[in-house]
Amino acid sequence: MHRKVGWCAVVAWAIATVHSAAGSQEVKTVWDGVFTEAQAARGEAAYLEECASCHSRDLAGGDGSPAPPLAGDTFLEGLAESSVADLFERTRTTMPLDSPGRLSRGKYADVVAYIFKANRIPAGAEELGTDLVTLAQIGIPKRPPGK
Repeated sequence: MHRKVGWCAVVAWAIATVHSAAGSQEVKTVWDGVFTEAQAARGEAAYLEECASCHSRDLAGGDGSPAPPLAGDTFLEGLAESSVADLFERTRTTMPLDSPGRLSRGKYADVVAYIFKANRIPAGAEELGTDLVTLAQIGIPKRPPGK
């Protein structure tokens, strides 16, 4: 009986430790630098080639086109409470409008990185990846934490 109680205590301690560690982890956001300058530069080239004809060169939305803006407060407000995975998958599965999914996953990540840069989100040391599980763990708040 003593061994059983001891084992239960160890298991309870382990579960509490895991939950405590998970609860204390800071949530990663785009404001933590989730893409590189080089990736955003590649993304700009891809954006100008693949996206600018509808969304405009300055990401303000298309003149006379229903294409929404991809920069500014309204754009960021529309992404609030979503994750990078949401934006990545929406872009990948719906764009370009005439042939969604035509680009490589890496090129879509580059375009998303450029969109972040155009929204004055700071670059970091690592490139934005394409793994949806990882991207789902990166939030997109409208403003940097604490502002």
